[in-house]
Amino acid sequence: GWQNYHWTMFENPYIPDPEEQLEKICVEKGLTKESDFIRREYFGEIAYDTEAQVFKGYQTFDKIILDLQKEKEEQAEIILNLKQEIRDLKTTVEISRSSNKEEMGTSNLDILKRISNLEKAVFGRDE
Repeated sequence: GWQNYHWTMFENPYIPDPEEQLEKICVEKGLTKESDFIRREYFGEIAYDTEAQVFKGYQTFDKIILDLQKEKEEQAEIILNLKQEIRDLKTTVEISRSSNKEEMGTSNLDILKRISNLEKAVFGRDE
């Protein structure tokens, strides 16, 4: 069969004072010697560490999804507002162009363009 080897940091001959090293690590990480992380990494024990999980549960995962959906809705609203602003600016530019023409008379084509622009602005139709 397979041979099973097991050792901890206390059996490592290259660590001069393992107890002091472990105390230092615990202080740096804000942990105790009984924490799952320390037991698993430094004592070689099998310990279920919930802090090592990528998602800590369905509630955390669901919250991430809800936050992203909310952000998506906010971005969609910003896009709609920007599209409306572009339509308004296009209408303003076209009106100023048509009023700046030397010929001030209106033709049927001018009236149709203005009605079309008004429909776009009121009903939000794109070109």
